[in-house]
Amino acid sequence: MDVSFSGILSYIKTTAEEKLKNNECTPADLCYSLQTFFAMLVETRAMAHRDKKDVLIVGGVGCNERLQDMMRTMCSERDGTLFATDDRYFIDNGAMIAYTGLLEFVNGIKTPLEDTTSTQRFRTDEVQAVWREKEELVRGDKNVAAAK
Repeated sequence: MDVSFSGILSYIKTTAEEKLKNNECTPADLCYSLQTFFAMLVETRAMAHRDKKDVLIVGGVGCNERLQDMMRTMCSERDGTLFATDDRYFIDNGAMIAYTGLLEFVNGIKTPLEDTTSTQRFRTDEVQAVWREKEELVRGDKNVAAAK
């Protein structure tokens, strides 16, 4: 399961000062809200839905040590492992983008340089991941293929 929560921390950073100044919330309220958001991320239960043992956290929100601790606990309870990249690679998802490019290349998807574009806020679930379809065929995962 690819889950994207792009912009959550950026939104809080840009609005927190104003909300605190206008007494719309307290610092404790903001922190509690983030903890609730992190709990929602952990509760996506990708491990259970996809019968996976491991979780990879990437992106800006992945820098948060509390979220990493919560995910590590969930993984541990399911005999899995949490993988979190080095902080240098969290912020712009550069490692995730590079890896996706490598998967496309290995699977025969090549785009001439003059045809390449960049789309800000491109959703990860909008990418045609042909390598996943191949994995499902190899595994014979009819449930996953039928769910598409």
